[in-house]
Amino acid sequence: MVVVSLTKAVICFAGSCFPILYGTNTPTGTFEMHQRIVITPGYGGDVIQFYETDKEVFSIHRTWTGRPKEHRPERYKSPSVKDHIISRGCINLEPEVYEKLLDCCVVSNNQLIIEK
Repeated sequence: MVVVSLTKAVICFAGSCFPILYGTNTPTGTFEMHQRIVITPGYGGDVIQFYETDKEVFSIHRTWTGRPKEHRPERYKSPSVKDHIISRGCINLEPEVYEKLLDCCVVSNNQLIIEK
């Protein structure tokens, strides 16, 4: 099981918790995770999709660095949860954490729970 706490700005899986970046419209609930290949620059070639509407796709992905002035890599270290709210709803992970999540939890079809 993979659990995201928005109030703590962390994702927990495989016995450890890691900081995340997310958005004010990141959906809460229980979701299935699916790896998707993407060609859009800045995502590292793939994402872990967990929710989709008619207009939006929500996923977990490596830190998006398309706007360096947002300082996303530095925001993970901030103790203020407000500094972790930066995305348009997706969940950003440091690249090494993304790889751990992909290896441990997506292949084995673990559920994703996102709570406030």
